[in-house]
Amino acid sequence: MADTPDRASGLIACLQAARQAAARGADDLAKTCYLQALQHDSGDFDALHELATLAYASGHRSAAKSAWQRAIALHRDRPEAQVGLANVHAEEENWPEARRLYTAALQLQSDLAAAHQGLARVLDVLQEPAEQHWQQGFAGHAVVSLPYRGTGQGLPLLLLVCARHGNIPTRHWLDDRHFAITAVYAEFHDDTEELPEHALIVNLIGDADHSPMALQRAGDIVRRSGAPVINHPEQVARSDRCSHAHRMADIDALVCAAVTRMTRQACATKHWSYPMLLRAPGFHAGRHFYKVEGQEALAATLAALPGDDLLAIDFIDARGRDGLVRKFRVMFIDGRMYPLHLAISPDWKVHYFSAAMADNPAYRAEEALFLQDMPATLGKPAMAALQTLQARLALDFAGVDFALTADGRVLLFECNATMALYPVADDPRFEHRRAAVTAALHAARSMLERRAQRGERMASWQQEP
Repeated sequence: MADTPDRASGLIACLQAARQAAARGADDLAKTCYLQALQHDSGDFDALHELATLAYASGHRSAAKSAWQRAIALHRDRPEAQVGLANVHAEEENWPEARRLYTAALQLQSDLAAAHQGLARVLDVLQEPAEQHWQQGFAGHAVVSLPYRGTGQGLPLLLLVCARHGNIPTRHWLDDRHFAITAVYAEFHDDTEELPEHALIVNLIGDADHSPMALQRAGDIVRRSGAPVINHPEQVARSDRCSHAHRMADIDALVCAAVTRMTRQACATKHWSYPMLLRAPGFHAGRHFYKVEGQEALAATLAALPGDDLLAIDFIDARGRDGLVRKFRVMFIDGRMYPLHLAISPDWKVHYFSAAMADNPAYRAEEALFLQDMPATLGKPAMAALQTLQARLALDFAGVDFALTADGRVLLFECNATMALYPVADDPRFEHRRAAVTAALHAARSMLERRAQRGERMASWQQEP
C-alpha cells in the first residue's frame, strides 16, 4: 500500500497510463509508466507483475525474472508471480526450479490452470506422470483470447496450437497490433462448442513426429471452419521424418538418409552398420540426438534418450574436402524460397547457435555469398531439387536444412514446419544476414495479412442476402 493519498493516486494514475500504453502496443511508454508507478510504491504487486509480464513478452527475460522475484518476495500469497517466474525457468530448461515454482503456485491456488499447464509440460520433459495436470490445465481452458494491442478492429485470427510442445514460434511475424488472436489447444478443444470468430486459421502445430493427435484434432477444426488455413494440419501430418525418407527419395539431385521409427527394445537388439544416428522424436536444436560409433556405445546412448519410440537414421558424412560441414537453411514461405543462413562447423551436428560463425570472418563471408545469391551458390541441380521438395511438402510456411554433396546434390537433414524465424541481433558481425532475414519475415507477415483479408471478404460475401 502507498503511504499517503497523493502517493496512492499517483500510483493509480501511472498504472492506468501503463496499461493503456501496453494495450495499444506502446511497450517503451508502458515500461516507463510502470517504473514511475514503482517510484510511488516500490512493492506494488500489480506494477511488478505487469512489468514482468511486459518484459517477458518482449523477450527481456532477465528483467522479467528480477521483477517477478521481487513480487514473490513481497507477496508470498500471490501465485501469479510464481507462475510467471516458473515460465521463464521452463524456457531456460531449468526444470527443477520451474517445477518448484509451479508446485508452490498450486499450493496457493489448487485450481490455477496456468500452473497446471506449466507443471504438466515440466513433468512431461522429466518423464513423470502428468495426465492429471494436463486435464486440469487444459480441459475447459482450451480457448484463449490473446490481448489485442492495435487500434480499431483487428483482423480475427484463429491459432491452432498443441498443448504438449511442437509449435512453430511466431512472436516475430504474427503481429498482435494487427490481428485479434484466439488460440485453441487443439487436442483439448470441445468440438461441440462453436468456434470463435475468425477470418483465417493459422496452424502452428508443426512437429508431426511429436503431435499426431493434436494434428488430427486440428484437422477436424479446419474442416468445421471453412476459413482459409495456413499450414493445413493434414499436410503437416505428412511431414514426419520417416515419411520424408520415402516421399522425397526419388527427387533428382536429392539424397535422403533412411529413417526408421522403432521401439527402444528393437533398437537395442538390431545389428547396425556404424556409425549411425539416434534421436528421440519431437526434439529440436540437437537435443536428444546422438551419433553412435559402435555396439559398445549403443547401450549408453539408449540410456540417455527419453521415451520408448526412437528414430534410427543412416549416417551420411556431410563433410566437405576441408573437413567442415556446411548446413544451409532455406525457408519456404507462400510458395517462394528464402535463404536464411549457412552454418559452418567441424562437428557433424551443426547448428547456427553452436557453430563458430561469430568468431570466424571467413565463415561469415561465405555465408554472405549464399544469402546474396542462393542460385549461384547452390547450382541449378540443387535449386531444382529444392523447388520440387517445396512443392511436395505443400506447406505455406516451412523450411529445409541441408548440405551439398561433392557433386552438387542436396543432402537432406530435415524439412518441416518447425523452423524458427527470428530477426537478426544488433551485432555488426551479422549485418550481412539482415536483408535476407528481413525479406523472409516480410514474406510471412504479408502472407498472413493477405490471407486474412481474403478470408474476411469471403465471410462477408457468405453473409450477404
